[in-house]
Amino acid sequence: MDPSEPSDVDVVRAVLAGHTDAYGVLVRRYQDVLYAHAVRVVGGGDEAADLVQRALITGFERLRTLTEPHRVGGWLFRITSNLCRDHLRSRKRTVPLRVAAPVADAREGPDGVAHGNELRGRVDDALERLPPEQREAFVMKHVEGRSYGEMADLLDISVPALKMRVHRARDGLREVLEAYR
Repeated sequence: MDPSEPSDVDVVRAVLAGHTDAYGVLVRRYQDVLYAHAVRVVGGGDEAADLVQRALITGFERLRTLTEPHRVGGWLFRITSNLCRDHLRSRKRTVPLRVAAPVADAREGPDGVAHGNELRGRVDDALERLPPEQREAFVMKHVEGRSYGEMADLLDISVPALKMRVHRARDGLREVLEAYR
């Protein structure tokens, strides 16, 4: 963070003191990371953008309930995460995870690329079948590369509970992917 920028605590205090425009600092500070997470969990960019916008509005409306202003980023992340999970449940079906890295090296030729696309499709299909909590934990750990400690802070869940979710997600993925053999 730029030293000339106000701290999260200073921004929260300013907003609560009636300087509502200061909330824009928090929006600029956290919207990209919230959006990136939402895209990985729910898929489509428009859906993710809508969920992040709702999360930021909810954060603004509930800012007075924030007990630890220095953790406003994690608090906004939890709001976003909960909205994403609720969204997935309401659809009764998740959407494919957008795998950022190619599965096959394009230098392997058309057959390698086709195999990579087929494998990516299978992984997306397997991820669709996971419960939202497991999918989210898997994405945070293995796609976003977060540590269990960071995940626990962001989601306000114990590390052992997160490890269990990731373990169950791996088991679920393995089971679905083995059916393709």
